[in-house]
Amino acid sequence: MRYADIDAVTVDGYGTLLTLVDPVPALEAALSASGVERSRDEIRRAFLAEVAYYKPRSLQGGTPEGLAALRLECVAVFLEALGARGEIDPARFVDAFVGALVFEPLPGARETLEGLRARGITLAMVSNWDCDLPEHVERAGLGHLFETIVASAAVGVEKPDPGIFHVALERLGISAARVLHIGDEANDEQGAAAAGVRFAPAPIATAFTGWS
Repeated sequence: MRYADIDAVTVDGYGTLLTLVDPVPALEAALSASGVERSRDEIRRAFLAEVAYYKPRSLQGGTPEGLAALRLECVAVFLEALGARGEIDPARFVDAFVGALVFEPLPGARETLEGLRARGITLAMVSNWDCDLPEHVERAGLGHLFETIVASAAVGVEKPDPGIFHVALERLGISAARVLHIGDEANDEQGAAAAGVRFAPAPIATAFTGWS
């Protein structure tokens, strides 16, 4: 492949550009501050139960109001899995729970995207995520790299549906044939193919190895 063959690169969010800093220590501290003591293994299992609840429902978080309601449900699931539902009011723990979710760039991702920008290639994010995705990207120090960020919940369609790519292409004003998508899951490859967009598997840091 040649850089001259593309005008834009779209990237997936979690697992491709961003990874979650281990939230367990922060959750342990927040629980302790509320008078609840649990082992880190117990907290991790409860957190994984919350993740399993959130993922198929992320489209509900398309508006600030919808996201607030979804977060309350997710925190209730977390506390229930922890056996602490009767000790902490979920509504009072939402801020602490959300505050424990800190995302950072995967190794080499920032440098690769900066290199693409330097070549004049436009960047966008296309991710199955709630409407708070732009805030997470900003906090990770990456917001300035992207022309647009398309979160599935904000547009009401998620990968592998090609509709989420169509939104990005329309915003960019670039033909699908001139766009490459990088992702780490089958829904990335399937959605890109359905939208007529080229695909390269994550990690971003090695996606352009051998390009000229």
